[in-house]
Amino acid sequence: MKLYYAPGACSLADHIAMHEADMDFDRVKVDLKNKVTESGQKFDEINPKSYVPVVELDDGRRITENIAILSWIAKQAPQLAPADDADGLRLLQMLAFISTEIHKQFSHVFRPSSDAEATAAREKISQRFALIEGMMQGDYLFGDKMSVADAYLFTMLTWAKKMGVEMPPKLQSFYDRVRERPAVKLTFEHEGLE
Repeated sequence: MKLYYAPGACSLADHIAMHEADMDFDRVKVDLKNKVTESGQKFDEINPKSYVPVVELDDGRRITENIAILSWIAKQAPQLAPADDADGLRLLQMLAFISTEIHKQFSHVFRPSSDAEATAAREKISQRFALIEGMMQGDYLFGDKMSVADAYLFTMLTWAKKMGVEMPPKLQSFYDRVRERPAVKLTFEHEGLE
């Protein structure tokens, strides 16, 4: 199995979750600017969408999109999903919320067309962080254990720290707690992050 990733990109969530699940996988670094893998292969041949993450299974099938990959990881490692979520809807709701309401807004922070657009995006992200803070059911999103959604939220908080977007105190504590997890430390080491 392979994970195609770019250091610090949204694929960080999948990388963390795969380590949390103790999966055996190879990592393939992708240069998103030049659209090539570290071996020189054209990345568009792997994912015509031209972005990470991509998980390539041993049978050659490929999974793209964070929601799909993180849901798949949770099915392989049920300990990374809410215990009382037999149909997976709570997890899917949270993954969709993070993807559509937070992740998407960061594009307006990273590459704004104007200062006003960047300011509006930062405000929306801060509002969404406040909503998530109110939804947290313990040290993690769903209680006292890490889930794949926590890996995705942590990635968004990593971006917030990088871009100077404010986060509520409870999410700052969450960030600090998750950053100390062995799987996160290993992922940061693999990706060459600070």
